[in-house]
Amino acid sequence: MLRTYTTSSSFLLSRPSLSSTITKLPFLQFLRKPSTFPQNSRPISLYRSPMNILKNLGFGSPKSAPSVENSAIAQGPDDDVPAPGQQFAQFGAGCFWGVELAFQRVPGVTKTEVGYTQGFMHNPSYEDVCSGTTNHSEVVRVQFDPKECSYENLLDAFWARHDPTTLNRQGNDVGTQYRSGIYYYTPEQEKAALESMEKQQKLLNRKIVTEILPAKKFYRAEEYHQQYLAKGGRFGFKQSAEKGCNDPIRCYG
Repeated sequence: MLRTYTTSSSFLLSRPSLSSTITKLPFLQFLRKPSTFPQNSRPISLYRSPMNILKNLGFGSPKSAPSVENSAIAQGPDDDVPAPGQQFAQFGAGCFWGVELAFQRVPGVTKTEVGYTQGFMHNPSYEDVCSGTTNHSEVVRVQFDPKECSYENLLDAFWARHDPTTLNRQGNDVGTQYRSGIYYYTPEQEKAALESMEKQQKLLNRKIVTEILPAKKFYRAEEYHQQYLAKGGRFGFKQSAEKGCNDPIRCYG
């Protein structure tokens, strides 16, 4: 025979609470003591939205397209002015850390800055450029004294620093931001760049893919990128920026 059991509500209400049980049993008193472990005022969740993870990997909804006005600014000329008696030059040859150090060492170079150019987004960040959606190139803008350093000397340093035959790539660095490029400020620089590339091509058995274009708006990169290797790089080992130094350049420090 099937037996049915019922529970009295009065029995449930009369059951002692856990708190009162702890109070009556001394050996459980430690359960009432407040934890001495540091408490976080905000609850911690290990959950991560799948969409956030995908966005960090470069997927998900793309950023809104840049406005026509902002694109026009980004595609406009570099309107910065060099110091009196100085000239500008721009070069893209892969990751700008090592390229900048190479130009820092050239006698007659008075200033170097790393940044972004040739893209369509106004005021891009490093993350924007690395997304591969802005068409920017990582470049070094060189300020030099033409009385002490010819533009041809800068071109020699440019060719020596990288492989101009690999499209959108230098070593393990892959992406349009790492493309090879010479961005000229004057017709004289353009002529010298074209002639230099023609000479360089005769020394190589693969086609040079370097682009030679007018210099466009230069966006200075974040401060931590500036003179990165000379300041120690990611490992804290400073590399010499002394003029004429021939020490091998460690690309990442």
